[in-house]
Parts: sequence; structure tokens; C-alpha cells
Amino acid sequence: MDDIRVPIYLVTGFLESGKTTFLDFTLQQEYFAIDGKTLLILCEEGEEEYDMDKLKLTNTVVEVIEDEEDLTPQRLAAMDIIHQPERVVIEYNGMWLVSKFEQMELPEGWGIEQEITCVDATTYQVYMANMKSLFMVVFNRCKEGDPLPAYRRGIKVANQSAEVIFENEEGEMDDIFQDEMPFDINAPIIEIPPEDYGIWFVDAMDNPDKYVDKIVRFKGRVMKPRGMGSKFFVPGRVAMTCCADDTTFLGYVCRSDYAPHIKEGSWVEVTAKVAFENRTEYQGEGIVLYASDVKECEPLKEEMVYFN
Repeated sequence: MDDIRVPIYLVTGFLESGKTTFLDFTLQQEYFAIDGKTLLILCEEGEEEYDMDKLKLTNTVVEVIEDEEDLTPQRLAAMDIIHQPERVVIEYNGMWLVSKFEQMELPEGWGIEQEITCVDATTYQVYMANMKSLFMVVFNRCKEGDPLPAYRRGIKVANQSAEVIFENEEGEMDDIFQDEMPFDINAPIIEIPPEDYGIWFVDAMDNPDKYVDKIVRFKGRVMKPRGMGSKFFVPGRVAMTCCADDTTFLGYVCRSDYAPHIKEGSWVEVTAKVAFENRTEYQGEGIVLYASDVKECEPLKEEMVYFN
């Protein structure tokens, strides 16, 4: 919405992630105490409770929505008529789809100004370990010309199992990566330029059928994790998604008779046939490279793969 008269501050996060504590503090701050009424919509109630007396002092009114099906355009329109708010703050239920609200028809003049996600640092690792395969990232309001492949690669580097969906105002966008590969996937040997390693890595991970039984050639640094066997190693690159502290190694398991002679940390040029097999390293199926040629080479001038 280009002309927002009533800004919406949408606060999301799992139950007990600190949303109530964050909002209770924020609503009482001087920088938030501007003229007009604040409508606070509560979509879930945790252990923490708001101080209603303090909310009254900040001219804040509260509406509670207990069931997701009750959050409707009609209900919001009624709130707009009754309260005539200058701003809306929504403590959203962490188990409800945010995309449903983002696509909802809002009262005239209402618009999402900011989305804030609260994360409990003490439980974050547990959620990541047990729920990361369920994570879905939705990019909405996508426009023609947006660097969507770069967005997707950045998410996949951070969480390879995350599902990434792109939507415009009319719905989901399909086949956005068609003809996006900057190398010839039908060549007898698919040459992967150093600057395109990240693109190939993510595409092979998502679309292994495109590469199975084909031959690829690329340069990478050698890693030799314990327990893989003497004839296996992992050639790859370090990727940075946003900052120097946020890096991860991207590489696929590779088998080569020459592997016992390769030093960990060295740089090699690998020519290999691509397979898709079950490996304990992947805890399931994944890309496995069968090298026909491994040559030591000079380190790349730019060792890092960038996704931002």
C-alpha cells in the first residue's frame, strides 16, 4: 500500500518467545507515545500479561482474537469503525500463517509498516534442530526484475531444507529459475566458473535429476571429514550470506582413487560424474561426485562465495 494512514506493526514469533514483554515495554516508551489511539490486537495469550492500567495511560485499547478463523476483513473493519486507531499493533499467533494476514483485505488506509519476529535465544537451537525441515520462507510482493535467484540462494545456504516460495500480488510465481543457469548444462563437460559455484551448488541440490550422469568441472578447497573413508573427500567453497561471521562450507561428497594423496585445505580442480545416492553424511540422499580427474591448483583469488 503506497499511502498508509494507519500503520500496522506486526509482531510474530513462537509462544513464549517474548512478544508480550517486548510490546509491553515498547508501548510505554516516549518514542511510541504519539497522538491518537493505539489498537492492540492479541492473537494469543502467554504467561506474561499486559498491565491494563498502563495501557490506558498510553491511550491503547485491546481486542482479543482467539481463533484464526475469527481474524477476518469484516472483524478488522469493525475495529476500525469502533476505535478509529491512529496505529495498530498485532501480537500474532506463532502457529498462524503470516502470509494469510499479509494477503488479507485491510480497512481503507491500513497497511503493514513493519514486521518484527521475536526469538527466544534459549530455545532457538532446539527449534532449529527439530523444526528446520518445516521452515518455509515466503517472499511476497515480488516484482519483475527483482534478483529472486540471489534471494533464494541466500536462504538455501542458511538452511538447505527450507522451502522457498515467491509470490506476487496475483499468487505464486512458477518457473522463476528457468534459463537462469549461467553455464551450459548440456555441454559434454559442464564447466562451473568460480563466480557461479554457488548457483550450481544450490541448483544441483534442488534439482539433482538435471545433473545425474553428467560430468562437471570446478575448483574448490579440500575438506576431509573423519569417517568418510580414504577414497572420499569434499571439494567446495566457503559461502557468506550477510557478514564475515555468517559463513558455511558448501561441498558435495566426492570419491576419487587420488583422494589419499590430497592434503586437507589444498585447492583442486575436479572433473567428476554426478550421482544421487544415499549417504550417512546427508542423513538421506544427496549429490555424490565420482571424480575421473583431480588436479591440484592455485587458490582462487576470491575464495568466498557471496549470496547477498
